[in-house]
Amino acid sequence: MKISSAKKMSIRQLFAPALLAIAIAPLALTAHADNHGDHEGRGADRERMEERMEERRQEVYQRAEISEEKQAELNEAHAEHREAMNALREKHKERVDEILSEEEQEALRSAMHDAHEEYREKHGKRGHHGDHEDDTDSE
Repeated sequence: MKISSAKKMSIRQLFAPALLAIAIAPLALTAHADNHGDHEGRGADRERMEERMEERRQEVYQRAEISEEKQAELNEAHAEHREAMNALREKHKERVDEILSEEEQEALRSAMHDAHEEYREKHGKRGHHGDHEDDTDSE
Protein backbone atom coordinates (compact mmCIF):
# COMPACT_ATOMS: atom_id res chain seq x y z
CA MET A 1 0.00 0.00 0.00
CA LYS A 2 2.93 2.32 0.50
CA ILE A 3 3.72 2.18 -3.21
CA SER A 4 0.15 3.07 -4.15
CA SER A 5 0.23 6.01 -1.74
CA ALA A 6 3.53 7.20 -3.21
CA LYS A 7 2.15 6.95 -6.74
CA LYS A 8 -1.00 8.77 -5.69
CA MET A 9 1.03 11.58 -4.17
CA SER A 10 3.17 11.95 -7.27
CA ILE A 11 0.06 12.06 -9.45
CA ARG A 12 -1.36 14.82 -7.25
CA GLN A 13 1.91 16.69 -7.49
CA LEU A 14 1.90 16.23 -11.24
CA PHE A 15 -1.64 17.50 -11.73
CA ALA A 16 -1.61 20.33 -9.17
CA PRO A 17 0.04 22.84 -11.54
CA ALA A 18 -2.31 21.85 -14.36
CA LEU A 19 -5.36 22.28 -12.16
CA LEU A 20 -4.07 25.65 -10.99
CA ALA A 21 -3.49 26.73 -14.57
CA ILE A 22 -7.05 25.71 -15.47
CA ALA A 23 -8.41 27.69 -12.54
CA ILE A 24 -6.39 30.80 -13.37
CA ALA A 25 -6.66 30.74 -17.19
CA PRO A 26 -10.11 32.39 -17.32
CA LEU A 27 -8.72 35.37 -15.43
CA ALA A 28 -6.00 35.87 -18.00
CA LEU A 29 -8.47 35.53 -20.86
CA THR A 30 -10.86 37.97 -19.22
CA ALA A 31 -8.07 40.47 -18.68
CA HIS A 32 -7.22 40.19 -22.38
CA ALA A 33 -10.86 40.52 -23.44
CA ASP A 34 -11.39 43.62 -21.28
CA ASN A 35 -8.82 45.48 -23.36
CA HIS A 36 -11.14 45.45 -26.40
CA GLY A 37 -13.75 48.18 -26.42
CA ASP A 38 -15.48 50.10 -23.66
CA HIS A 39 -16.80 48.21 -20.67
CA GLU A 40 -18.63 50.89 -18.74
CA GLY A 41 -21.18 49.53 -16.31
CA ARG A 42 -19.50 46.15 -16.04
CA GLY A 43 -17.80 46.74 -12.69
CA ALA A 44 -20.33 44.63 -10.80
CA ASP A 45 -20.09 41.83 -13.38
CA ARG A 46 -16.31 41.93 -13.15
CA GLU A 47 -16.43 41.72 -9.36
CA ARG A 48 -18.76 38.71 -9.48
CA MET A 49 -16.54 37.04 -12.06
CA GLU A 50 -13.44 37.64 -9.91
CA GLU A 51 -15.25 36.19 -6.89
CA ARG A 52 -16.18 33.06 -8.90
CA MET A 53 -12.59 32.72 -10.10
CA GLU A 54 -11.32 33.01 -6.52
CA GLU A 55 -13.80 30.32 -5.41
CA ARG A 56 -12.67 28.04 -8.24
CA ARG A 57 -9.01 28.65 -7.44
CA GLN A 58 -9.62 27.77 -3.76
CA GLU A 59 -11.48 24.61 -4.80
CA VAL A 60 -8.56 23.56 -6.99
CA TYR A 61 -6.11 24.25 -4.17
CA GLN A 62 -8.15 22.03 -1.86
CA ARG A 63 -8.43 19.24 -4.43
CA ALA A 64 -4.69 19.36 -5.00
CA GLU A 65 -4.11 19.47 -1.24
CA ILE A 66 -2.01 22.62 -1.47
CA SER A 67 -1.01 23.91 1.96
CA GLU A 68 -2.37 27.27 3.12
CA GLU A 69 1.16 28.67 3.10
CA LYS A 70 1.67 27.71 -0.54
CA GLN A 71 -1.83 28.94 -1.39
CA ALA A 72 -0.85 32.34 -0.05
CA GLU A 73 2.35 32.27 -2.11
CA LEU A 74 0.42 31.28 -5.24
CA ASN A 75 -2.15 34.01 -4.64
CA GLU A 76 0.67 36.55 -4.24
CA ALA A 77 2.28 35.33 -7.47
CA HIS A 78 -1.09 35.59 -9.22
CA ALA A 79 -1.59 39.15 -7.96
CA GLU A 80 1.90 40.12 -9.14
CA HIS A 81 1.17 38.59 -12.54
CA ARG A 82 -2.13 40.45 -12.81
CA GLU A 83 -0.46 43.76 -11.90
CA ALA A 84 2.32 43.17 -14.43
CA MET A 85 -0.19 42.30 -17.15
CA ASN A 86 -2.21 45.42 -16.39
CA ALA A 87 0.94 47.58 -16.59
CA LEU A 88 1.96 45.92 -19.86
CA ARG A 89 -1.56 46.35 -21.25
CA GLU A 90 -1.52 50.05 -20.36
CA LYS A 91 1.91 50.50 -21.95
CA HIS A 92 0.67 48.78 -25.11
CA LYS A 93 -2.44 50.99 -25.19
CA GLU A 94 -0.28 54.11 -24.90
CA ARG A 95 1.91 52.85 -27.77
CA VAL A 96 -1.15 52.16 -29.96
CA ASP A 97 -2.43 55.65 -29.12
CA GLU A 98 0.88 57.04 -30.41
CA ILE A 99 0.63 55.07 -33.66
CA LEU A 100 -3.07 55.26 -34.60
CA SER A 101 -5.59 58.08 -34.55
CA GLU A 102 -8.95 57.55 -32.80
CA GLU A 103 -10.59 56.92 -36.19
CA GLU A 104 -7.95 54.35 -37.15
CA GLN A 105 -8.31 52.62 -33.78
CA GLU A 106 -12.08 52.44 -34.21
CA ALA A 107 -11.64 51.05 -37.75
CA LEU A 108 -9.21 48.45 -36.43
CA ARG A 109 -11.60 47.45 -33.60
CA SER A 110 -14.44 47.14 -36.09
CA ALA A 111 -12.35 45.04 -38.49
CA MET A 112 -11.23 42.78 -35.62
CA HIS A 113 -14.83 42.38 -34.46
CA ASP A 114 -15.98 41.50 -37.97
CA ALA A 115 -13.16 39.00 -38.42
CA HIS A 116 -14.00 37.44 -35.06
CA GLU A 117 -17.68 37.10 -35.98
CA GLU A 118 -16.77 35.51 -39.32
CA TYR A 119 -14.51 33.04 -37.53
CA ARG A 120 -17.27 32.18 -35.05
CA GLU A 121 -19.75 31.62 -37.88
CA LYS A 122 -17.32 29.31 -39.63
CA HIS A 123 -16.02 27.41 -36.61
CA GLY A 124 -18.88 27.60 -34.13
CA LYS A 125 -19.44 29.75 -31.08
CA ARG A 126 -16.51 28.38 -29.09
CA GLY A 127 -14.18 28.11 -32.08
CA HIS A 128 -13.81 24.34 -31.89
CA HIS A 129 -12.78 22.60 -35.06
CA GLY A 130 -14.92 19.72 -36.15
CA ASP A 131 -18.16 21.24 -34.84
CA HIS A 132 -19.51 21.27 -38.39
CA GLU A 133 -19.91 18.04 -40.33
CA ASP A 134 -19.81 19.71 -43.75
CA ASP A 135 -16.46 21.50 -43.36
CA THR A 136 -15.61 21.23 -47.06
CA ASP A 137 -13.60 24.41 -47.62
CA SER A 138 -10.54 22.91 -45.93
CA GLU A 139 -9.57 21.16 -49.19
